[in-house]
Amino acid sequence: MTEQAEELETYKAIKEACLRYLMRREHSLHELMQKVSAKGYAKNDISPVLEELRQQGLQSNERFAESYARSRVHKGFGPLRIQAELQQRGAGDCYFEMAVEDIADSWQNLLEQVYSKKYGAGKACSMQEKFKRSRFLQQRGFPHEMIRKLFNA
Repeated sequence: MTEQAEELETYKAIKEACLRYLMRREHSLHELMQKVSAKGYAKNDISPVLEELRQQGLQSNERFAESYARSRVHKGFGPLRIQAELQQRGAGDCYFEMAVEDIADSWQNLLEQVYSKKYGAGKACSMQEKFKRSRFLQQRGFPHEMIRKLFNA
């Protein structure tokens, strides 16, 4: 087999692997690069395929960020955590605002829903209990100011 034929076979195999991942759910370019390179392909061979998929509109970091943020908001995660997770997945700050602007009507409302689902209507009585509940909400990705506002209301 000639070198050119081998390159073409590699290109097709990489594209097929990428398309299989994208059929299941949206992926960021960073995620696709990691997953396909884990299959043993060189990053230099993967990059042109990813660029082609991006140009064809089959892969989009914007769509990925919106889809991911929507799923995390529905699971009750706050803006700080969602933003950090998008950053880890290669769809950083520029996509965060765009992804969540229509999803979360109000982060404060989401915070109140998460709080009441976990703790019911009762407010924390002791300081220790307030700290415990505050830590839970911070781990969920809500800013301290929002949590303080919830406890002061």
